[in-house]
Amino acid sequence: MAQELQNIAIRAPAFKGLNTQDSPIDGDPSFAAVADNCVIDKYGRIGARKGFNTLTTDVTALGGNSIESISEFEKVDGTRTVVSAGNNKVFTGTTTLTDITAAHTITDNDWQMLSFNNALYLVQRDYEPLVYNGTSLVAISAHTGAAGTAPEANCGLAAFGRLWLADTTTDKSTVYWSDLLIGAAWSGGTSGSINLSKVWPDGYDEITALAAHNGLLVIFGRRSIVIYVGAESPANMELQDTINGVGCIQRDSVQNTGSDLLFLSHSGVQSLGRLIQEKSSPLRDISSNIREDLTALVEAETGYVRSVYSPENAFYLLYLPDANITFAFDTRGALENGALRATRWPDSPFKCFARADDGTVYVGSVNGVGDYSGYQDNGAAYNLRYYSNPLAFGDPSRIKFVKKIVPTFIGGSSTTAFVKWGYDFNESYSTFPQDIAAFSPAEYGTAEYGIAEYSKSFVAVLKKGINASGQGSVVTIGVEVEIDQEEFSLQEFNIQALLGRMI
Repeated sequence: MAQELQNIAIRAPAFKGLNTQDSPIDGDPSFAAVADNCVIDKYGRIGARKGFNTLTTDVTALGGNSIESISEFEKVDGTRTVVSAGNNKVFTGTTTLTDITAAHTITDNDWQMLSFNNALYLVQRDYEPLVYNGTSLVAISAHTGAAGTAPEANCGLAAFGRLWLADTTTDKSTVYWSDLLIGAAWSGGTSGSINLSKVWPDGYDEITALAAHNGLLVIFGRRSIVIYVGAESPANMELQDTINGVGCIQRDSVQNTGSDLLFLSHSGVQSLGRLIQEKSSPLRDISSNIREDLTALVEAETGYVRSVYSPENAFYLLYLPDANITFAFDTRGALENGALRATRWPDSPFKCFARADDGTVYVGSVNGVGDYSGYQDNGAAYNLRYYSNPLAFGDPSRIKFVKKIVPTFIGGSSTTAFVKWGYDFNESYSTFPQDIAAFSPAEYGTAEYGIAEYSKSFVAVLKKGINASGQGSVVTIGVEVEIDQEEFSLQEFNIQALLGRMI
């Protein structure tokens, strides 16, 4: 008697992102074992990330090095300037990198850039803060209204009408604030400081980052967090809360999403809002589905971690330079366990990020300044990879014979998608090239409907069965495709298999 074909439909593959933490066998097929150079789009599909659209035309000033810090500075008159740092220099501009370093001696590019009261302040460990006023870069002691000596801070914050700085080299427990609306005034007026040496819940910690959230001043240590209320009048502000056992280990991992603060701790990416609500279980993190993979990379990290939050793209990006991997966390909503859906972008050119007021995400790399747009990296293609967790068809004790795989692809004009399948954790996959025919996105024509509204309204949908072979107790399905100027997303996999004898 012929056996009946069993079917597994993986709809919206990787809808829940990566899960390398739980046992993969016969788990939720909505998770992925591999999701490289992908995002979860607004329709819940796994699709290609956007690329590095190069803006800089001449990178001679970088001397083969990367842009490592970047920010957008907007003056009160609306003038906007991209300021970046690389090759121990500070630049303005995108297409042309104009060196404004002047007589300053700089040997590192770990600048934190803070816009405050019509000036951009640059702080970095062991350096006097610098100020860009829209014309030139000067030491803070030479800036308008300078008074006293500003700390050689490694982290800072522009909030509550003041500039806040913390010296994390010598005095690691003191936060300083400037006079009201005068970022260069560090004595007199209402300037001042507070020492946390008697406030740290564990008795000792060191400041790593500062943030403002919901009217609160948040001071991050490496192993704890201190929160003050009333920072509008810092001489009278009061301690509101302390959080013990978790802190921030990378200054530039802190991002304010409006409703929350995200940051990198020893145990993964954390949510401050969650920590305040769930102090009895503070080690729960939004990266819990990839915790061990992420923390192993973080522990080995020696470079400058960078991040960005983009509400337009609904993601929080975290870049680890030693591993050269960017983790993308989808911020549209948390999963049942509180984690955000995660994907990885390995070997991308992105080295640092800044979100502009108009929503543009500026990116720094060895190619200079670019933005996150298009579907190429500096004019070159990049690879998207998706692999499911091992599928047992509900019965891991029986042999499976995959007979047919029916993928549904959207977009990818003139692209070849390589559909792959393998058995029993063996990475020697069978491969079938699936060609996607060329199509014109301007399906409706330009004369009647206009380019702006309809030029992207048509995309190709390819749904074609592939005859498969082989056998094993569990099955892994994947697809690899070269992304080169065209959008691509994966809608569905239908996998048909016969169930054989018990193992």
